Amino acid sequence: MAMAPPTESVGTSRERSAALRLGRLLLSEYFVLVLCVVYVAAIYPFVPEIVSREVAGNILSDMMPLLVVAIGQTFVLIIAGIDLSVTAIISMSAVVGASVMTGTNGYLGNSAFAVPGAIIAMLAVGFMVGAINGLGVVKLNMPSFIVTLATRMFFAGAAIWYVTFHSTSSSIANLPQGFSVFATGSIAGIPYTVIVAGLIGVGAHLLLSRTRFGRWVYAVGANPNAARISGIPVGRTIILTFLISGLCASVASTMYVSRMQTGSPITGENILLDVIGAVVIGGTSLFGGKGKIIWTVFGVLFLLLIDTSMKLLGASLFAIYMIKGSVILAAAVVDTLRHRLLVKR
Repeated sequence: MAMAPPTESVGTSRERSAALRLGRLLLSEYFVLVLCVVYVAAIYPFVPEIVSREVAGNILSDMMPLLVVAIGQTFVLIIAGIDLSVTAIISMSAVVGASVMTGTNGYLGNSAFAVPGAIIAMLAVGFMVGAINGLGVVKLNMPSFIVTLATRMFFAGAAIWYVTFHSTSSSIANLPQGFSVFATGSIAGIPYTVIVAGLIGVGAHLLLSRTRFGRWVYAVGANPNAARISGIPVGRTIILTFLISGLCASVASTMYVSRMQTGSPITGENILLDVIGAVVIGGTSLFGGKGKIIWTVFGVLFLLLIDTSMKLLGASLFAIYMIKGSVILAAAVVDTLRHRLLVKR
């Protein structure tokens, strides 16, 4: 007479099968993209405007500068670091660039070199702060959290101080109309900001996936000691990632200043949570050694979908912060689960 299989064995088999399916889902390349589609489908009955062309255009406009900053942050998180100074880089770049091109006693005001000179100055700010961050981590052997927190506080204050010497108000205005074209202009219907962000995204993807430097970044994030023994220039790699982060923040600053037509010391000061949250939501690991640019794109999109839909629903600002904070916390938990799954393999 045949014996029925033990109930416990069947239950254990089902649990393992469910765990494997959950693991595959969590490790999926397009997990967050699927979440975006599911979220839009779920919120559509309450906010049908979420799929309108106007709202989609607003999401795209808000997404570009945030995406550029998040791309730079992705490099730093892959090496198991963090860059808290990006918002201060944005504000400092904004006021320095505005002081160069403003028509009111600007350094290059009303000249043909005003706009290109301002862009160069803004990129120089990002390069400088990124170099300070990288050198602080490598040469002083300090945690990136402390170094970038210090530079964030210093340059956020420096931006306010800088404005007092270049304007009688709280910001630097009277910027050339030619600079606003960056925010409003397009080529074949594609906005300049989308083109620039797209080129940066493609370049960053190729840099991480097709170059020796990209392999260095992942190796340093996975195990810096093993990378050093393998002959990888760990210090140089870390410095370069912070330089990339700083330059990306400066590029984002040009987008913000072009759209607002003023250089303010508070430009971008509230996006730090969104930047780090979007990268983590996308799947870049807080433990280092894992991350992709396409994941960051999906993470930024998902966070902006939440933000936009909550505003359309009339949610208060503190409610939006609570919801986004909960989503970021959930993403951090998922990242921990992913890390454990990978360790067990």
